[in-house]
Amino acid sequence: MKRTVTHLADGRELIYFDRHDDADRSAVDTRTLPPPPQASELRRDRLLGEWVTIASHRQDRTYLPPSDQCPLDPSAPGRPTEIPASDYEVVVFENRFPSYSGRVPDDLHGATPGVGRAEVVCFSPDHDASFATLDLAQVGTVMEAWADRTAELSTLPGVQQVFCFENRGAEIGVTLAHPHGQIYAYPFVTPRTERMLSVARAHRDETGRDLFADVLASERAAGVRVVAANDLWTAFVPEAARWPFEVHLFPHRKLPDLAALSMEEREAFATLYVDVLQRLDRLFGVPMPYISAWHQAPVSTGRDLGYLHLQLFSSRRAAEKLKYLAGSEAAMGAFVNDIYPEDAARRLRAAT
Repeated sequence: MKRTVTHLADGRELIYFDRHDDADRSAVDTRTLPPPPQASELRRDRLLGEWVTIASHRQDRTYLPPSDQCPLDPSAPGRPTEIPASDYEVVVFENRFPSYSGRVPDDLHGATPGVGRAEVVCFSPDHDASFATLDLAQVGTVMEAWADRTAELSTLPGVQQVFCFENRGAEIGVTLAHPHGQIYAYPFVTPRTERMLSVARAHRDETGRDLFADVLASERAAGVRVVAANDLWTAFVPEAARWPFEVHLFPHRKLPDLAALSMEEREAFATLYVDVLQRLDRLFGVPMPYISAWHQAPVSTGRDLGYLHLQLFSSRRAAEKLKYLAGSEAAMGAFVNDIYPEDAARRLRAAT
């Protein structure tokens, strides 16, 4: 895998990932851009003990541009974009409107800076593609980028957790239609991860066993919620799924993060993941909006408890209906699901 590091006109880092060593990545960003914004501000919610990030500069981020003005397309004569090259395989660059960054102002005025990093991952140069339509070699390149960034971002000062994810579909709130994901390097451990690790620790103290491995083993044994599987991964609907269609993909070997995956595990994941995404798209005959979220162990705490897995979920509950976070979910965090997880799994198994 060829990895080429360059910089955009405002100094932000951009990295090309190519399967071929002869890829020419000498194109230069010719735009005139303002300097990147400084780090966001962290504020502590004293009632919940959780961090909230205030990033007011993101209010000005690009919002649903016409397809011929997409900033994630390759650059063309007279139309420079965020990617200077006229073509690419997979590319990662610092977000122009980051939630977290290393650009900390000298005078903080007592504020806690949102140090870290926010990156964009472009999965394909094809504006009309989707992750589900990528060939397996391209998925492998994306996984190489995820693993590379996980390893590198984990070494940045102040970073406590690395989160690779994709938001797909206008129904989810995506502001750019081009197939892409993001990576956040957080300066704290996120609330969901803290909660999962707390439950896993209690389970280990009580039973001496690993919580995630026990969940995987029970789902594989029951089979009723398994959507698809191979020798190295299993995809299943969790027993207490919060979303109408939610699938978790677990490797059979306990690993802390993406960087720890073997080549065989990456290839096996690619096959299974694309299969599950295609099943989701076939379910209602329309592209399924979804959030795809990699859960990785934190950088310096709880790594012995963490278990790499991917959570994939959609807000679509029927062909013409979406699930919205209403009072119980949004205000109280108490989810109510309209679809039995066993029924969701059965429908996904049948979507061949």
